[in-house]
Amino acid sequence: MTQHALTRRTFLTTTVGGAALVAAPRVLRAQPKSFKIAAVHPVTGPLAEPGQACRLGAQLAVEAVNAAGGVKGKGGLQVELLTGDTQSKPENGRLESERLVNQGAQMLMGSFDSGSTAAMVSVAQQKRVPFLIDIAAADPITANVAKAVKDGQQKLQYVYRNFPTGSSFGRKAVQYFTEIFAEAKLTPKRVVLMYCNDLFGVNQSRGFLAAYKAAKPAWTLLEDDVIPWPEPPSDLSTEVSKLKALRPDVIAPITRPASAQLLLPEIRKQRVEYLGIVGPGSPGLYEAGQIAALKDDLEYVMASNPWPNFRNPKTQRLAEDYQKRSNGRLFDTNSGYSYDAIFIIADVLERAAKLDDPDAIVEALQKTHYTGGLMQYGGPIHFNEVGDNPNAIPTMIQVLKSKPVAVWPKEAALQKFVFPRPKA
Repeated sequence: MTQHALTRRTFLTTTVGGAALVAAPRVLRAQPKSFKIAAVHPVTGPLAEPGQACRLGAQLAVEAVNAAGGVKGKGGLQVELLTGDTQSKPENGRLESERLVNQGAQMLMGSFDSGSTAAMVSVAQQKRVPFLIDIAAADPITANVAKAVKDGQQKLQYVYRNFPTGSSFGRKAVQYFTEIFAEAKLTPKRVVLMYCNDLFGVNQSRGFLAAYKAAKPAWTLLEDDVIPWPEPPSDLSTEVSKLKALRPDVIAPITRPASAQLLLPEIRKQRVEYLGIVGPGSPGLYEAGQIAALKDDLEYVMASNPWPNFRNPKTQRLAEDYQKRSNGRLFDTNSGYSYDAIFIIADVLERAAKLDDPDAIVEALQKTHYTGGLMQYGGPIHFNEVGDNPNAIPTMIQVLKSKPVAVWPKEAALQKFVFPRPKA
């Protein structure tokens, strides 16, 4: 049987029973345009490890949203991620945001550290681009915008946050400290607060101090002997010498990854004696890279940080996928909150009356009542009059056998905490 090459003519015209059939032109369906989200995080520089976790968490969420059919209420609209890098420099938050908005980004998310996040706010407000903060704790980031709107200086608030604020970190930390000490049947009399003095650290320390004064717990914080350090530090021997002279029962550090890598070894080097290290909430005390670098210096360290709800089977499955995609890293605070942020945005897009009107997107943001988050929350995700989610709460985690695990509150705990730490 002779085979003939398929030519343009034979493709378009065939004969059946001697009658010529001309192929009808194919109907081309317009593909839905994507909705562009600018995800700005510090993927290089001193904050690269948590920043990279944020980016990967967001990317996995975008893949999941699109694989499930996109924004179904908008004709299967696909979500597209435009990525930016602050290089761990606060001033780059604005520059990267502007660059991505000029490339067509219709929403902003980011950016891990409070300094660069604050810089992004001006872009959101000036250019009317809705901004969902996935990670950044400093209270003024949203509070200042809310006040400006209330005072009539700005028309509408475009900035919202799904992450605990510094003041809420402080209240929960004092609560968890009190409950853990009571459970351990110990009442520390010399708790020493140490902190990095950048925007994040100052706000966190103020929140912790204010919560302590309000609660008046049985344990004692040395309020007049708080020890700050410049961030990033080059040496912390002087600060640790001050700490040692105070004879602490508990050390309560608010760190960054770089400062934690100096602080904890210096505490060991100077042989400071203490019952435990319990952080009020900060990065640097749980990430895989930190555990690999600090090894035994991180063992038994506790920190009150936002944490995934690993009792949720969906979180467990995602954590396995994340581990494969990240060369063995743990699904944690950073990857988790960025993942949830994308799904919150997808929920907002489903409900927004129009997607080409930023004010309509803001209206949908304000009406959010989302229950599908994978992090540990105190209730549905929604935004209050300041633009914050009051149900974004931390969990006390502890590094046990080189792995961070939830230990408090009891309803979130996967293991029993160890306090005081065993003596070497």
